Amino acid sequence: MPSFYLGVVLMGMGKQVGNLPQRRLLATAIGLAVASWAGAGMAAEQVPQKAKTPVELGSVTVKGQQAESYKTETSSSAKYAAPLLDTPQTITVVPQALLKEQKALSMKEVLANVSGITFNAGEGGGGSGDSINIRGFSANANMQIDGLRDSSQNNRTDTFNIEAIEVIKGPNSVFGGSGTTGGSINQASKQPRQRDFTEIGASLGTDNYHRLTLDTNQTLDGVGTNSAFRLNLMAHENDVPGRDHVDRQRWGIAPSLLLGLSESTRLTLSYLHQNDDNMPDYGVPAFDGKRLAGVEREGFFGWKNIDKEEIQTDAFTVKFEHDFNDNLRLQNLSRYSQVKRDTVISASHVNLAVAPAGQYRPAGPQGYGRDVTSEMWINQTNLTAYFDTFGLGHTLVTGVEISREDYHRNTYSYGLDFAGRSFDLGNPPGYYTGPINKARSAETSTQLDNEAIYVFDTLALNEQWDLSLGLRYDWIKGDSKNIALPAGTVTRVDSRDKELSGRAGVVYKPTENGRIYLAYGTSFNPAAENLASSGALTAAATELDPEENETWELGTKWELLNNRLQLDAALFRVEKTNARETMADGSTQLAGEQRVQGVEFGVTGRITDQWNVYANYTFLDSETLKAADTAAGIAREGQALGNTPPRSFNLWSTYELPAGWRVGYGARYASERNVTSSDNAKLDAYWVHNAMVGYKVTDELDLQLNMNNLFDKEYVQSVRQNVGLNTRSSAIEYGDARSAVLSATYSF
Repeated sequence: MPSFYLGVVLMGMGKQVGNLPQRRLLATAIGLAVASWAGAGMAAEQVPQKAKTPVELGSVTVKGQQAESYKTETSSSAKYAAPLLDTPQTITVVPQALLKEQKALSMKEVLANVSGITFNAGEGGGGSGDSINIRGFSANANMQIDGLRDSSQNNRTDTFNIEAIEVIKGPNSVFGGSGTTGGSINQASKQPRQRDFTEIGASLGTDNYHRLTLDTNQTLDGVGTNSAFRLNLMAHENDVPGRDHVDRQRWGIAPSLLLGLSESTRLTLSYLHQNDDNMPDYGVPAFDGKRLAGVEREGFFGWKNIDKEEIQTDAFTVKFEHDFNDNLRLQNLSRYSQVKRDTVISASHVNLAVAPAGQYRPAGPQGYGRDVTSEMWINQTNLTAYFDTFGLGHTLVTGVEISREDYHRNTYSYGLDFAGRSFDLGNPPGYYTGPINKARSAETSTQLDNEAIYVFDTLALNEQWDLSLGLRYDWIKGDSKNIALPAGTVTRVDSRDKELSGRAGVVYKPTENGRIYLAYGTSFNPAAENLASSGALTAAATELDPEENETWELGTKWELLNNRLQLDAALFRVEKTNARETMADGSTQLAGEQRVQGVEFGVTGRITDQWNVYANYTFLDSETLKAADTAAGIAREGQALGNTPPRSFNLWSTYELPAGWRVGYGARYASERNVTSSDNAKLDAYWVHNAMVGYKVTDELDLQLNMNNLFDKEYVQSVRQNVGLNTRSSAIEYGDARSAVLSATYSF
């Protein structure tokens, strides 16, 4: 085994390998060698039962528990072949049962169940443009769907085709590639099942909430072996609680077909189409993280007749699986996706210096349009082997990943004119009535290519000790072309990076139901990290090596109450040792250092047969240790990172009462935190409370009432990390106001 790992490292570090065909051939050779070696080893000796255990636990336990419990045994990604209990990393799974009970529809609503996560305001809010922070670091480009990277940020506004969402915390480049400093997020799509069922859902609520869904699954008798078809449909509309003029409309369709070509070979074809029509919302004007005096929480500072957000998402996925035998599996995933996003946005920034008291003049981008088309082709191959060598049990995963992402953006402006005009801070007009002069301003085209090979091995040293190892080597190539209009000036920038990532962990099993682990991992942030999501690439950054991060994590996981309940805890430290900094002369250098350390606790599962609980707590101690020798850099040193609360807590619990009744209660807390990383302006701490009441009318009909933000708390959920100026404000975005939704589900 050591020679194999050494060979992978040497091949990954071979900078002279110059083209894709060579690397494809190399990766294929690795996979075939491993397959033949594993097959020979299994033929020579009996594989210990211990090595087979993860496979047998996987499909059986998850299917049985996800419908009735929050506790999840395995990851949906083939890269995590071992059970979550034996994985030396903090992985929090938000299961389908919880999504149904909360009626959690957007990524923001789902991730509200996971402590240590905050949101910066993105392009127009509304879900698709929100920027996610995990453990203080951006995870905006670290989204995955079924284990495949999704840099273009689709599938963010609705969960109608999502089975569960996995939050993998800590540097994770060995699994997800570039980024993943604080962690990554994997969305598990709904897949065809081996049983017939149909669920029809209808919901009505406050703020013009209307929703219809269909989830039907049919086994296909006489078509191959264990074939099935599943169809998910969704139509939705609502006004945003507590916000004037802001509404959301969308519909989606997601069919998937599982074809059992034989007992050992399966092919799954999946398609997703979703249309969104939203009113973008930049919140309300603020200074130092506080709403300006005279501004109402409901005030809409955009233009209803100008602003828009139209999103069309299409994704086609092919999954091929073949079991050579009980101990050797092949999986190939291919996906093509396209996201078209046509937006016109108007910021809620205001200028008070040029207006009478109590009045304002709009500032920042007003009537700024962006037509964006993102395309992605990605292929991933995983070979999973369970075998034994020299008395050591192995769970080995080798893989190859190849992707190309194209991003094309046209920007334009409506030329809104506010000269000599001002408006009431307490009653913004919401509609624009002045002159319009629409004109294109720029055209941007980017291409991001990523090729990677990786290997993971979990070694069962003995009954009580496991060793988990992982290596990944990435080749990243980014190209950007920008045309400034009307002059037609062309700017081209390119980036080339090669990076080796690693992870190692040791797991001690003092008892059958308990684990203690110590893990170390690395990650990297290349200049082209956000090229496919924002088109951002600067010439100064391309001259630098990627930013580098590392983490240490000491944790424990325990299954209690006959394995119904899992407790976990972790101590961790994440360090970014060479953050990009803009120096006094305008150059960019890797001169910054940042650190986040803390502790996390979680409890998930059933306390009794009637009582479910899902809770977690995170304490974060974040600090900028070193920055550029400039006024802005000096101001950041010693400060906590922006929008990174030291303490956060989430709870959701349900109890099943007699006669078909059930009740649920949830609470969410975030402590006071810095608006930015360079000053002492604070966002207020908050508590938010939710509740649920359900009643099983018949075996087929179920009713449920969800009440969100019970006490109508005004709290800042997303923030632009800018405190603002006396002459030009910043903005804050509030969480939804109090609302209620009544849902009916008919199942047969």
